[in-house]
Amino acid sequence: MKATTHYLTFNTRRQREYVNITDEVQAVVARSGIAEGMVLVSAMHITAGVFVNDAETGLLADIDDWLEQLAPYRDDYRHHRTGETNGDAHLKNLLVHHQVILPITGGRLDLGPWQQVYYAEFDGRRPKRLVIKAMGE
Repeated sequence: MKATTHYLTFNTRRQREYVNITDEVQAVVARSGIAEGMVLVSAMHITAGVFVNDAETGLLADIDDWLEQLAPYRDDYRHHRTGETNGDAHLKNLLVHHQVILPITGGRLDLGPWQQVYYAEFDGRRPKRLVIKAMGE
């Protein structure tokens, strides 16, 4: 079995931001030489996430609104007693999840016709990492 690991670093301009990383993930798969296998895409911070969905700006705005309704910013999160002010970002991470596993077939990501891979930042404006690990034959 072959494996390759690649790291991306993000430093978003906004507190919450959604970055399409499909091309970067595909590039790692292509460089890996793996024809059949899986690729793990995982945010390495608990205030960020990774998800697969459609690359449509209205939908991304809807997702952002939905997450803000379910886990809005508030001053009274118990987590804020630690000195942090990102309690909502931790909850948003739980809703989106921190990683996805995607199939590799014929040396390419095997996604549906509208599927794209996104890095979701919920506590931005500082450096954060993501790992892409392709495994297979």
